[in-house]
Amino acid sequence: MTNPDIAKQPIHLGLGAKAVVQPEFTGLEWYADYGARHTADGAEGRLVAMHSFAEDWDSWEMHPKGDEVVLCLSGRMTLHQEMADGETATVTLGEGEYAINPPGCWHTADIASEATALFITAGEGTQHRPRD
Repeated sequence: MTNPDIAKQPIHLGLGAKAVVQPEFTGLEWYADYGARHTADGAEGRLVAMHSFAEDWDSWEMHPKGDEVVLCLSGRMTLHQEMADGETATVTLGEGEYAINPPGCWHTADIASEATALFITAGEGTQHRPRD
């Protein structure tokens, strides 16, 4: 049996301290199926995923039910945050550095050249909007 690759198969951390390997990531539509699979875990469930980027994000996202940790594993990325109270912040992350997106924080990222990040996300109720 081959060990799962976090870049292809995220992990769900659920109630009862369970870690569940997920089906292969296929794009944004994958998240709806993920939510249906783990709805019983509610806001306590966490998605652990790793993504590599070669260009700026083309959308904003927001997680209303909990914090999201963004850990830069390689490269550099600039995270733009619009907090629920209207405050804004810009955080540039290098290898080994992380930021936390609090609940209700809209966020997007600019990628300097290439970057890889690990995300630990309270995904229930996640919303997306286009980036202008």
